[in-house]
Amino acid sequence: MLDTQSVLEVLRPVQDPELQKSLVELNMIRNVQINDSKVSFTLVLTTPACPLREFIVEDCQKAVKQLPGVETVEVAVTAETPQQKSLPGKESIPGVRNILAISSGKGGVGKSTVAVNVAVALAETGAKVGLLDADIYGPNTPTMLGLDQAQISVTQTDKGEVLQPAFNYGVKMVSMGFLIDPDQPVIWRGPMLNGIIRQFLYQVDWGELDYLIVDMPPGTGDAQLTMTQAVPMAGAVIVTTPQTVSLLDSRRGLKMFQQLGVNVLGIVENMSYFIPPDLPDKSYDLFGSGGGEKTAAELQVPLLGCIPLEIALREGGDRGVPIVISQPESASAQALKAIAAQIAAKVSIAAFA
Repeated sequence: MLDTQSVLEVLRPVQDPELQKSLVELNMIRNVQINDSKVSFTLVLTTPACPLREFIVEDCQKAVKQLPGVETVEVAVTAETPQQKSLPGKESIPGVRNILAISSGKGGVGKSTVAVNVAVALAETGAKVGLLDADIYGPNTPTMLGLDQAQISVTQTDKGEVLQPAFNYGVKMVSMGFLIDPDQPVIWRGPMLNGIIRQFLYQVDWGELDYLIVDMPPGTGDAQLTMTQAVPMAGAVIVTTPQTVSLLDSRRGLKMFQQLGVNVLGIVENMSYFIPPDLPDKSYDLFGSGGGEKTAAELQVPLLGCIPLEIALREGGDRGVPIVISQPESASAQALKAIAAQIAAKVSIAAFA
């Protein structure tokens, strides 16, 4: 007999490939409806950026079509991003499900480029995304996100002043760049930096977010300590180049997060190779090769992806149009989208661990 229970039973062996658990047991199959020979249901994924979405839908359809009398299977796909686990002594941000740090051991490796493009790529999948620019001394993300002329307002509430974030390309953002003149240096000691980061965390109207991406300053200093001690973090991503000096610093940054109890989701190798615009079939290893893969293997963390160096990637950052928007089919945009999907998958795995 074709009923809801028989549909669920035939779907029970189908697993989420990342979580390696039954879709039925994870409550990812909902709203089963049967109309003669047609079966329809909702598949609730753990992230809108699921890289294996089509494979899961296909496996579900194949399983249900095994039932006698079923001719048509319709699968509506939605997503509910899991809430990161709370930790004692750390204060979550209301409405924010997952806080992710994009960090590096040294400057100049393209960390902000990765943070901006990952945030936009996640937003493009339908996720609700925020971007916190924690690089107080060098706030560049407003330029990269096309918000260098934006103004943020302050609202007075019963809990005090609340900042209204700027918004572009589906991403909410706050940055020190909105609060100072373009040429004004920030000459602060640690306590003042700690205060502004906490304000960006708790006194911003973030609303409901699936992911809050934090663009960290380079190194292992006050900003990193403030973030890891203040809020529960779903994970950190380390950005490096294949160059030896960059890899050495990235190892220190990675070890810092591990010592502070933050899950390192993986390493991203930026500027992996150069693709000349007039010779798109050629590539040159300007900064060496294989460094990110070797470091990831030695430190036993995943290599999330390798991003080529293209002129369009730099131009997009300067113009305020991230390459995942301006040239989505380019090699670097495809790499960044894949990295965003990998990050979202790792967050979901950690939530169900």
